Amino acid sequence: MLIENNIEDGVDFFHLDALSSAVALKMNCDVQLTLMASSLYRYLGQQIGNGYQAAKSRHLFRDFIDATATVEIDERAIWVYFQKRAHNPLLLAAGFDKRETRIPWLGNKRLHLVLG
Repeated sequence: MLIENNIEDGVDFFHLDALSSAVALKMNCDVQLTLMASSLYRYLGQQIGNGYQAAKSRHLFRDFIDATATVEIDERAIWVYFQKRAHNPLLLAAGFDKRETRIPWLGNKRLHLVLG
């Protein structure tokens, strides 16, 4: 409830008619982006399971996000080919390679993840 109240205060503060300094706006925007990123990492950890539900964002980034891949885009789909990594079996077990994901701002192309 305290977090929701702080976010509500931030939204009221960002109202277009409110007068604020650029420094306060930048700090509040950074805090909001940090909260969003933290929530997305928590969601990723929940999806993967196997103890990653309580892992820190830095650990999730190192094990799953910080990876190289080859991207191919054709008329109907986007293909992302990841290299072989020790943590790919966890992504496979979570079903990331079988998810139906469409990207609306790219002509509703389908996203395919191929885990080495």
